Amino acid sequence: MMVFVKILGAIDLISAIVFLMLIFGASLPLQLMLFAAGLLFAKGLFIITGDMLSVVDLFSSLLLIFAIFFTLPSILLWIPTFLLLAKGVVSFI
Repeated sequence: MMVFVKILGAIDLISAIVFLMLIFGASLPLQLMLFAAGLLFAKGLFIITGDMLSVVDLFSSLLLIFAIFFTLPSILLWIPTFLLLAKGVVSFI
């Protein structure tokens, strides 16, 4: 069970890094953004089991998809970055 939590935490950290790359203007491959968005969406489906923090994953997935097509305001990228970093770090404690 603990390994599963660490894998989910690693997904959060990878997605937070993708958001940070977006914030600082690094050119990201489309496949990386879609992969991170897909992983977050899959993690977000845990909301069905009652995990309320999965809303963060669903929201972040949606923002990553929007970031492909639009330039989002910086605050809309910083919020999920901090939340995903916090979730990822806590899962390794």
